Amino acid sequence: MSRTTPGFALAVIAASTLLSMSVWFSASFVLPQLKQEWQLGPGSGALLTVAVQLGFVVGAVLSAMSGLADRVTNRVLMCGGALGAAAANLCVLLADGLGPAVVLRFATGFFLAAVYPPALKETATWFRAGRGKALGVMIGALTVGSALPHAVNAAGGVDWHLVIAATSLMGALGGVLALALRSPGPYPFPRRPVTIGGALRSLRNRDVVLADLGYVGHMWELYAMWGTVASLLASVPVVADAARSDVLASAIAFVCIGVGAVGCLVGGVLSDRRGRAWAARVCLLCSGGAALLLALGLDVLPSGVIIAVCAFWGFWVVADSAQFSALVTERADPDYVGGALSLQLALGYLTTALTLWGVPVLVAHTSWRIALLVLAVGPVVGVTAMSRSIVRDRRRVPEPQVSD
Repeated sequence: MSRTTPGFALAVIAASTLLSMSVWFSASFVLPQLKQEWQLGPGSGALLTVAVQLGFVVGAVLSAMSGLADRVTNRVLMCGGALGAAAANLCVLLADGLGPAVVLRFATGFFLAAVYPPALKETATWFRAGRGKALGVMIGALTVGSALPHAVNAAGGVDWHLVIAATSLMGALGGVLALALRSPGPYPFPRRPVTIGGALRSLRNRDVVLADLGYVGHMWELYAMWGTVASLLASVPVVADAARSDVLASAIAFVCIGVGAVGCLVGGVLSDRRGRAWAARVCLLCSGGAALLLALGLDVLPSGVIIAVCAFWGFWVVADSAQFSALVTERADPDYVGGALSLQLALGYLTTALTLWGVPVLVAHTSWRIALLVLAVGPVVGVTAMSRSIVRDRRRVPEPQVSD
């Protein structure tokens, strides 16, 4: 039997990730219906998304620290994680209120931790040259997968039970598809134990700290944008005045999030050509600029311009996702890489829990302008960190070349 080719492997990983991650925001995208049925307030409704983030952090850290990620092949982990997440998501149909649903959403995130990190790792093992572009394709698939519930909801008049069921089915299909990978990649990572001590020791490296700060700034903005852009669009006059404003908002939100898949590819190409920190800074400047423009012009800009800026925001907000982990793998001590990546992941997803909960509360008690200004703080932090990283790269003394 012929070996799997890198192109086929990337296609399988991307398709599996796209389908598997569709359960991530499935409950968040039907939140308006759940708020009415369960009588939820802005803060309590956001807990359905925050629970996924926290479950993901716990699952990722436990998987890394226990050595499970090294003992089980990536494709088996992806399959098991996707099936577990799909089952937990489907059980939301049996929930009769917020409490049980939050527990199930936590379980969904916990299982998804066995999908996303192994998918990134598996992709990297298939590519040495052009790794940034390949990771961009994979994260682009994650982006479209995260937007899929909007596509289901945009069909119009879809009951929330059908959205949950459809995304659960897609998630399960994604898990089964991962088993189509029949051979490991030709560039495997060395297996080293991941420890808390190693993770903390990695912070002695300033390059790692800067990469972590950049990632925190990126994550401060990313998931809050994905989770709330439909609500933002619903407030735009041309959408709010439509006969089926909820359907139109979901359709436009799907485009605004899904276009990030192209952004991921662009970000990967830029990073391969100009460097990880340089590419990440460009993406952060563009996404943060879009958030600021919306904050300042939401009440005065024409509806078409607002929608276009939201699409621009969605293009750049995720385009730098792969670059921060790449910086860690390239700059951290090899003995601490596993711990450093786990720590970065935990810091980033814990950060998302703050803004995913905080943005709806800010909108309810203040305005979208304040919420968007708060989101723009993340890119400011990220740009500052990446600028310092670029300066350090320029000052780095090149290693002497040894002639044959």
